[in-house]
Amino acid sequence: MISIKTAEHLSDYRVRLKFSNNLVGVADLEDTITNDQRSVFHELSNPVKFQQFQTDGYTICWKNGLDLAPEYLFFLAFRNDPTWQQQFFDWGYLKLEATEAAA
Repeated sequence: MISIKTAEHLSDYRVRLKFSNNLVGVADLEDTITNDQRSVFHELSNPVKFQQFQTDGYTICWKNGLDLAPEYLFFLAFRNDPTWQQQFFDWGYLKLEATEAAA
C-alpha cells in the first residue's frame, strides 16, 4: 500500500510528494480543489488555506478534515508515466480504453 512520506507546497495547488516507494512526483490539485463543490474543498480554494496541509504518516490532510487518498495523489503525480497505467486502471482512475491507448 502506498503512502506519503513527505509533502512540500510548490506553488498554487501544486505539491511535491515523496511516496513510500521512494518515488518523488508533483501533484497538481487545482482541478480537484476548484471543481469539487463540497464545502470541504471550497474552503481550500483559498490558496493560503490550501498551503496549510500536513502529513499524517499516511497522506496529506488539512485542518478542515479533508484528506486525499495517497493512491489518488500518486495517480496525479504519475498519470502520464506508461509504467503505471495498469495500476491506475486497477485502482479505478483510468478506463480500459485509456490503458489500451497507452500500451
